[in-house]
Amino acid sequence: MASINTAVWAPRALAALRIVAGLLFLAHGVIKLFGFPEGAQPGQVELASLMGVGAVIELVTGSLILLGLFVRPAAFLASGTMAVAYWMFHAPSSPYPAVNGGDAAILFCFIFLYLAAAGGGAWQLKKG
Repeated sequence: MASINTAVWAPRALAALRIVAGLLFLAHGVIKLFGFPEGAQPGQVELASLMGVGAVIELVTGSLILLGLFVRPAAFLASGTMAVAYWMFHAPSSPYPAVNGGDAAILFCFIFLYLAAAGGGAWQLKKG
């Protein structure tokens, strides 16, 4: 059985995680800022609200992470945003993520914390 060359594949796997997470995070910002796609929850929110500020952060940091620009600082900001989102909007309704709908916020928080520490892997527009 041939062994896997982790020196080659690890940066590529990290980049795939970064790209998918960035795209999904960007999509959350698009829903809140533009109400697209129609019917997606929570829909368009008021820009001058806490959720509006979060949506701008999602759109900007999601785009940077997706493209591989300033990955570490963007991921750190995104991670903190998701920690705040979880504790302010999800946790008060129930201590169980499966009940309070906070699964995605927790996953985003820790994926972005990992990216802030590890970097963006291969296929970045700018290392760092």
